[in-house]
Formats: sequence, structure tokens, C-alpha cells
Amino acid sequence: MRVLAFRHVPFEGVGRIAGVLDARGIALQYADLYLPGVVPPQTTGFDGLIFMGGPMSVNDPLPYLEWEMRAIADAVKRGQPVLGICLGSQLIAKALGARVYRNPQKEIGWFDLRLTAEGLADPLFAGLAEIHPMFHWHGETFDLPPSAALLASSARTERQAFRFGDRTYGLQCHPEITPEMISCWCAEDANCGDVRELDVPIDPDLHSETLRTFSETIFSRWCDLLGSAHWHASAQ
Repeated sequence: MRVLAFRHVPFEGVGRIAGVLDARGIALQYADLYLPGVVPPQTTGFDGLIFMGGPMSVNDPLPYLEWEMRAIADAVKRGQPVLGICLGSQLIAKALGARVYRNPQKEIGWFDLRLTAEGLADPLFAGLAEIHPMFHWHGETFDLPPSAALLASSARTERQAFRFGDRTYGLQCHPEITPEMISCWCAEDANCGDVRELDVPIDPDLHSETLRTFSETIFSRWCDLLGSAHWHASAQ
């Protein structure tokens, strides 16, 4: 099996997802459409699609984001498993007809994630605790797409995770993050404005082990969707 992950900046890769894919023998390929001259891939040649984060807005007039939202809509229609994280979740929400807009407060650092009743019963989260320490880095939020199930919230952001149908998931938070990634993000020029606004420095290791267990569980369960989908990846 193969998964295609869309990056929007070089420093926002799949993080902990890579280890889960490798343990399952699932090949990972990146698509970096933000780079000049990159030809969009044939997405039907993959068993699942992942859309990662980035400092830009889904409302920015960027052609590659428009292309990705069309690819998301097509994948959802054919039942191809789709996972979006942070910006990726916003791309899914907008592709499914929801509004994306500025959050009343930025959410950067470690804040609790609370699963909803539907989240506690969801195949990705079933059996997990109701509350988890989680890493966040976002300034925008979105309305819930029509017919989507709200799976998790936080004190600053009501719509932290959702499921559309049974194979499309959007996660506003960052369960894929590693301590090394957090340190890297804090040093990136694109994030310096956000870092200066923080009251206290971020501790990259604060909840690392707890997050590792949570992440391996939900991403492993998402991988289960790749083999159960009622469609077949075609050759590129």
C-alpha cells in the first residue's frame, strides 16, 4: 500500500505518522506543490491521502491549495481515505463546503483536547480517555462541514476534530508532532511572530510520551482504513 502526503512548507512533515506507516509496511510519498514547477500527482494511484499543516491560510489565493481542495473533494466522493492535520483539516472543511476564518484566539502550545460523545465512540478514538494533553499551533478555525461528526474540542477551539463519512478525518491539533519538530517550528522565520506573542516558552518535551501513545493509536487505526476501503488504487 502507498500513501501520498501533501506538504506546504518543508518543516511540516508527517512526524510520528511515518513510524506507524513504516511499521505497517506502507510506503510514504510526499507531494510539495508549493515548489515551482512541481506537477500535481495522480492521486488515484494511492491508498490514502494526507494533507499537512502550514503557516498560510486556506483563503489565500494560492493555486496549489485550490488544486488540493479539488483533489480532496474527488477523493471523498470515491471513498478514498483522507486525513488532514491543521491546515489540512481546514482544506478538508472548505472542500466540503464549510467556512474557514480567524479564530477568536490563537492556540499555540500545549492545551487539553476533549473528545465528544461521538469522538469517544469513533473508530479512531474508541477506548481512549476523554481528555488528552495535545499540541496546537493555529490561528484559524472552521465551521463543521454539513453531515460531519464533531469528535473533539478544546477550550479555545470548538472544532478540533471531525469525521465526514467513515474515511475522511480532519484534525485541527497536532498529534503527529515530535519534540524535535516543535523546536524546529519555534525557530522558523515563518513562525517568529507567533513565538514572540507567547507568554512563556514552549517546552517541546512536556507531554511527549503521552502524545506518542495517543498518536500511535489513532494513526494506526487510520491505517486500518486503507485496507478496508471499498475502492482500489489505480496504477499511475
